[in-house]
Amino acid sequence: QLHLVESGGGLVQPGGSLRLTCTSTGTQLDYHHIGWFRQAPGKEREAVACIGSDSGSTYVVESLRARFTISRDWAKNTVNLQMDDLKPEDTGAYFCATPASTNYMCTNPADWGSWAQGTQVTVSS
Repeated sequence: QLHLVESGGGLVQPGGSLRLTCTSTGTQLDYHHIGWFRQAPGKEREAVACIGSDSGSTYVVESLRARFTISRDWAKNTVNLQMDDLKPEDTGAYFCATPASTNYMCTNPADWGSWAQGTQVTVSS
């Protein structure tokens, strides 16, 4: 069974960068589609980015595309989210997940499951 774990969150000043990592325990991430989502206090969970099992297909929501990059490190069994030029509105808990079924949309959190605990990102001066 896939058990996802995120790491890499923290406190960063506006304009700074963070690299979040999603990995799994017990099972390789190979051949799994992986999505990154975030949830700010008092707001609904929203999609950030997703990557196909072959890494050939990636998607980052348009509003974040200039600053966020999703990638896969096969050797380290991780899917990474590089976040640059962070802004206070990027503050929130960040989660990685896998699709709940074969019929899913990257932009719809309801289509995803196997949610991990999340890693907190706080952008503040």
